[in-house]
Amino acid sequence: MPRIEQLPPDMRPQTIAVLCVGNKLMLDDGIGQAVYEELVSSYEIPDNVMLYDIGCLSMDMLFVVDACDMVITVDAVDGTDAEPGTVFRFEPDAMARHSGATASLHDLKLIDLFDAATLLGYSAEGICLGMQVENPSPAEVTIGLTPKVHAALPLLVETVVAELYRLGVELKLKAE
Repeated sequence: MPRIEQLPPDMRPQTIAVLCVGNKLMLDDGIGQAVYEELVSSYEIPDNVMLYDIGCLSMDMLFVVDACDMVITVDAVDGTDAEPGTVFRFEPDAMARHSGATASLHDLKLIDLFDAATLLGYSAEGICLGMQVENPSPAEVTIGLTPKVHAALPLLVETVVAELYRLGVELKLKAE
């Protein structure tokens, strides 16, 4: 089977980036990294899917928007009034430019990245997958997730896998 880059452009599957956002030193804010670790350890990731553990979203990720057809961010959300562990799927504008319910915990939101990319002529699409957190900012540096968020981690991982499947990518579990 030829590698993706060997196929003619019109026959290539779309290129998808999964950006796992957050700070694993701040309890539930590390949900993105927890999803990243689970995907890497449990699934075979195909060549057309680029998986990133990026910490906080930054303009450094513009190269990803330029190189991809679709960008999925996985992030902690707060202020939704939902139970901790509730999973959300948002279009980038739904989380944009406000700090209330459904806002990402990070200053730079996916819509900001896409706005900058549009100015540069890049045209990837994007979605945000997030989980309502219980404690995103502990008083002390704390690695790990709160019990409710940890218990819901498989649901967020399955949501990422399902979103990729919706986009035509079937992840296979690694052989044990």
